[in-house]
Amino acid sequence: MIAVIGLLLCFLLSALFSIQAKRRRSNDHQETKRYPVDLTPKSYSKSEVAEHNKRDDCWIIIKDKVYDVTSYVEEHPGGDAILDHAGDDSTDGFFGPQHATRVFDMIEDFYIGQLRK
Repeated sequence: MIAVIGLLLCFLLSALFSIQAKRRRSNDHQETKRYPVDLTPKSYSKSEVAEHNKRDDCWIIIKDKVYDVTSYVEEHPGGDAILDHAGDDSTDGFFGPQHATRVFDMIEDFYIGQLRK
C-alpha cells in the first residue's frame, strides 16, 4: 500500500514538473516573439533633440549620445539646472565638479540613441 502511494506521488510530481517546464519554454518563446530586440541604436538630429526642451519633455546630449531625462527632472538634486541645456548639448555641465561619480552610471538608464552628425 505504501509503495503504491509512493509511486503515485512520484508520478504526480513528475507530471507537475513536466507541465511547469513546458510553460516556461512556451513563455520564453512568446516573450522572444513579442519583444524583438533591436540592437541598432536610434539616431537623432540636433534639431530633433532641440524639440524636447521642457520640464515635461527633456532630452539632453552628452558626448554625442541622446538621453531622455524627463522622468529625472523633478528628482535632480541641482533643481532646475538640468533644464539649462534641455534639448541641447549638456556635456560640459554633466562633467562638472558638482556631480558625484554615481551619476556616470545612472545616466545610462536614460539613453535613447546617438546624435546624428
